[in-house]
Amino acid sequence: MGVLHSLSANWRQAMRRLVVVFVLALAALTPAAADPVFVTTPWIADLDQVRSAFLTKYANLEWAVFDREVDLAQLFADTRERVEGASNDADARAAFDRLARRLGDDHVEFRWPRSNEASQAHRPVRDRCAALGYDSRMRARPLASHALGYQAITTQVEEFPIGLISSGAKAVGVIQIGVFTQQGFPTLCEAALKELAIPANAPCDDACNDRVDAWAVNRLTRDFIVQLQALKAAGATALVADIAGNGGGSEWAEAVARMLTRTRVHSETIGFVRGEHWAQTFADDEAKVRQFARQASGKDRALLLSLADQLAARRKEALIPCDSAPLWQGRLAQCHWLGNGFYGSGLLPSANPAELRGKSWAPLVFTPMEFPYEEGVWSGPLVVLIDRDVASAASEFAAILQDNRAAIIVGEPSSGGCGHTNGGTPTRLTHSGGTLELPDCARFRADGSNEMRGIIPDVLVGFGVSDGPRLRAARFLSALPGALDEASRLAH
Repeated sequence: MGVLHSLSANWRQAMRRLVVVFVLALAALTPAAADPVFVTTPWIADLDQVRSAFLTKYANLEWAVFDREVDLAQLFADTRERVEGASNDADARAAFDRLARRLGDDHVEFRWPRSNEASQAHRPVRDRCAALGYDSRMRARPLASHALGYQAITTQVEEFPIGLISSGAKAVGVIQIGVFTQQGFPTLCEAALKELAIPANAPCDDACNDRVDAWAVNRLTRDFIVQLQALKAAGATALVADIAGNGGGSEWAEAVARMLTRTRVHSETIGFVRGEHWAQTFADDEAKVRQFARQASGKDRALLLSLADQLAARRKEALIPCDSAPLWQGRLAQCHWLGNGFYGSGLLPSANPAELRGKSWAPLVFTPMEFPYEEGVWSGPLVVLIDRDVASAASEFAAILQDNRAAIIVGEPSSGGCGHTNGGTPTRLTHSGGTLELPDCARFRADGSNEMRGIIPDVLVGFGVSDGPRLRAARFLSALPGALDEASRLAH
């Protein structure tokens, strides 16, 4: 019995091992539960939305086809193929972002929702100025100040670092403009809150925000004038405006350009995307201009009525559609894709600020009058330093001065482009919740070219991609004498 019991126990143990092996073998032969199949159909619907938006809203379609030489139909076909091959949402988003990069227009952007946006919205705001959009990271770092022999000049103004460089017998002033908007300077926002007696714990609505911005940009303008005067007092006989790395800003760039030259410059012309967005803008401005005209007399009344009539004509033009379909086959449209707008400076391309100052309607017709600028604060030779990172309003600044032969541009080619007006015309994608931003305007230079072609310097500098700031400054310094000679000829 003992032997039988032992055999029986061994047999049972062997059978248990056999069962385990069988189960493991069966598991290996049975397919694992498949991951859920990623459905791309909703993303394809979003892509169709994007294509429709490009057909009707994209200001730089002609530039993309004839200057950039993008095959739009093929670009969207490639994107569709990538979306159809996506295995998750991240892959699909990457395909959309690649489309924007391949287009090469910095104002074309997809903004994707963040999962924690809802929780962030309920968190108390600790930094009032950050909540109002003020961020020092907007500002570019100085470049020219790294040049050998640069001597900094200390003043009470911090927004625009200044100094002197010797070039032969010339004392050359340097002023750095890191960004063309007051929102790059949180200290100005903080000063505005204090000056305007806005409590730190009180809500700041749109009207409050406008007050802060107005105070800050007015101080910014006056501080810029202070720095120019300090350079003149220090003996500068020529000036370098260092905007390398400046990514843009606002229409304040138009006022800054006019402070740096005695030439009464003309701004670039504007082309607009036809549709309700610009039609409403023109209608609103027409109503305001006509209201001002009722209260004006003489030349002012005649000017305002003339501008109101022009606005009415532009509004009608904005409502006349233009079929962009031929552009997708690389052919010109049978109509003017963009409407003929006004100017980067508003309804007037140029004006004498002394004749407009004190008139309540002046900022509406000539945007530099929004700021307490003075024409020609600097009137000597002017050199503007740019690089590949200069864009948007910074490109506008350089283009105005170059087109009016008011400055010599030195550095490397930069990008350009008009961007968005009055909030633009964003397209919210139905499935993903992402937002497509497309520029709704284009700026055209004196030669008729779209500013999107970029700013080509008068004096090219071979900045290397891997150059550090000191090496870049040294390359700039070697090109400075020739640039100064050209700038001196323009100034005289």
